[in-house]
Amino acid sequence: MRETFKEDLEAGKKLEEHILKKVKRRYPDAYMIDGYFKDYDIYVPEIDLGIEVKKDEKSRETGNYVIEIEFDGKPSALSTTKANYWVIYDGECEIWTTPSRIKESIKNLPIREFIGKGDTKPKKAYLCPKQLIKNNAEAVYEIHRNS
Repeated sequence: MRETFKEDLEAGKKLEEHILKKVKRRYPDAYMIDGYFKDYDIYVPEIDLGIEVKKDEKSRETGNYVIEIEFDGKPSALSTTKANYWVIYDGECEIWTTPSRIKESIKNLPIREFIGKGDTKPKKAYLCPKQLIKNNAEAVYEIHRNS
């Protein structure tokens, strides 16, 4: 069963809250940005740091993370991010990395153009093998859940 946009949004918010809770252990003033803000999702004022949170559970099937660079003919995501860190979550693994490390991982990959699930306009993105991102990541956390 396909999730609706609203369900996707709720799942994304829960993930952001989970990441924020982790960050607040060390930086208690950290907070989530309310509403739409394309630069990053979480701000850590103690160290002037932005964190972008990405969810890509389909990557468990495809073996690739989708690293978007353009949407509807306009630069987006990795091309425009002002975040210092990206956290990519696939439902089993949390990758903490930087935009520069992601760019290093994708530099030799072709750009793909497609219309993503729930989108009506095309995006350009890299389909990056998960291991490339993991190999260049700051930290990788395997998440074990009892199901």
